Amino acid sequence: MTTQSDQSSSGRGWILYLRLLAYVIHHKAIMLSGLLGFVVFAASGPAATQWLGWTLDSISSESYEQARILSPILCLAIAFGRGAGSFLGGYSMAYLAQQVMHRLRCELSEKLVGLPASFFDRQAGGRLVSKVTYDVQQIAGAASEAITVAFREGLTVIFYLAQLFLIDWQLTLTFLIIAPLVGGIVSLASTYFRRYSSQMQDSMGEVTQITSETIKGHKVIRTFNAEQMVNEKLASASERNRHQNMKLELTRNTSTPLVQMIVAMGLAFLVWLAMSPDFFAGRSPGEFVVFLSAAGLLAKPIRQLTQINAVVQRGIAASSSIFELLDEPSELNSGQHTVRQTDGRLEFRDVWFSYADSSPALKGVSLEVEPGQTVALVGKSGSGKSSLINLIPRFYQHNRGAILLDGIELGNYELTNLREQISLVTQQVVLFDGSISENIAYGNPHYSQDAIRSAAEAAYAMEFISQLEGGLDTQVGDDASLLSGGQRQRLAIARALLKNSPILILDEATSALDAESEKFIQLALQELVKDRTTFIIAHRLSTIERADVIVVMEQGIIIESGTHAELLARSGHYARMHELQFSDSDK
Repeated sequence: MTTQSDQSSSGRGWILYLRLLAYVIHHKAIMLSGLLGFVVFAASGPAATQWLGWTLDSISSESYEQARILSPILCLAIAFGRGAGSFLGGYSMAYLAQQVMHRLRCELSEKLVGLPASFFDRQAGGRLVSKVTYDVQQIAGAASEAITVAFREGLTVIFYLAQLFLIDWQLTLTFLIIAPLVGGIVSLASTYFRRYSSQMQDSMGEVTQITSETIKGHKVIRTFNAEQMVNEKLASASERNRHQNMKLELTRNTSTPLVQMIVAMGLAFLVWLAMSPDFFAGRSPGEFVVFLSAAGLLAKPIRQLTQINAVVQRGIAASSSIFELLDEPSELNSGQHTVRQTDGRLEFRDVWFSYADSSPALKGVSLEVEPGQTVALVGKSGSGKSSLINLIPRFYQHNRGAILLDGIELGNYELTNLREQISLVTQQVVLFDGSISENIAYGNPHYSQDAIRSAAEAAYAMEFISQLEGGLDTQVGDDASLLSGGQRQRLAIARALLKNSPILILDEATSALDAESEKFIQLALQELVKDRTTFIIAHRLSTIERADVIVVMEQGIIIESGTHAELLARSGHYARMHELQFSDSDK
């Protein structure tokens, strides 16, 4: 019995499918050429049965001298038309499927790069990858394969039925009595197809996520001897996916033979009626052959039409996943104010901020930073340092208070323009597949090689780049795994130097450098921070002694601020941190 929720799910499913079809209808010319090809293909079936009946009647009448020449010609013409129609329709639908996949992937990419940071905080990367790969593939099947079968086999059924109607409309209507029963079985199967397809997508996303984590964390897995645990976890996820696949196949392989049996029973009854003496009255043997041939050939296209239901339901389930992502609200960018270059004056006025469903990470922070000042943020992990600097490029939106850049609220700046004013080097360095040169000039490929080289030299990265066989053209590989942590960090610093923005954020930018590299970086930073507003997060206090202002944070609150000397003289939190670090280093 169909429940109200099933009916609601079915209605929503077809709304999603209509939305998907909008991507298909966008290519009207390809659709029309495909439809034309399938019309020719579908018409060739009844034409072949008609040719067979005409040839038989010509032989029976013993006047087949003319038919002896015409019949082979018609045979070849029908075969040529069927082949041409099949090619035109099939190629057009394949082209259409690739266009839909391409457009969806591009839209997903545009959406992903435009989503706020908070979205990625709550999403697993492997599941997002699964959407762009597996789910898009399922949509392509629904958009092309299903339409191909619907057009090709649907038109074939229509042409055969029209042929049967012309011969005997009463018998044909008798055959169509089975249509509601077939429709009921297909409708019932649709509910299960969509449910199992959705569960398959979830389990496939889980498999992708585990695989992605396994590849990235292979060293950790081996170090902690977690191979068996990872294998068991993947096996469990894969088993769930296999189980859902088998449920889908069980539904498909039950419904299809059932429909076939019902159609066969209808055809058998039709043949029994057609072989009655009344049917032969006034009809030639050729017409009898045409009728039986058309009735018998109806079974295959009807069977294929029922089988596309599984493809459609998988596409609908995938559409739900894809459109859910595409409908995610993009990063807020309502600001209109733009500047060529800011002075770099920042002011935090009683700023409160919390991540989703968590206690406040910042509690009434107030801070004034003059242009060209270097501000160091120190404190325990979780004290709010990174949260504070993440508000500057508007990766997150503060809940209360105001953040002003050159006297203008950050939210009033056009987002792209705001981020042009900021260079950022984070603790977790991200390098992309490509050359060292492309990574340093990331986001702006128009920098000259001289400018790229100068930035690399300023970050003391040429020290190791010059030793590489390809120099600046060396490919860094996936996630720059062939480079050391210090080398990756120096490339990230070179990238920030090349951008040359008035605001610089260094989040543990020297954390992965050895002592010698750090010494050179400190010299480079002394030049870099001149006339530039700089925020530095550092756990090693030796790296921030020259900062104009040192801000000590704890539990989202600023508890101390001043110069290195001033804070030491106060004998407060900073002085205790300094004493603890240097006493440990002396041991």
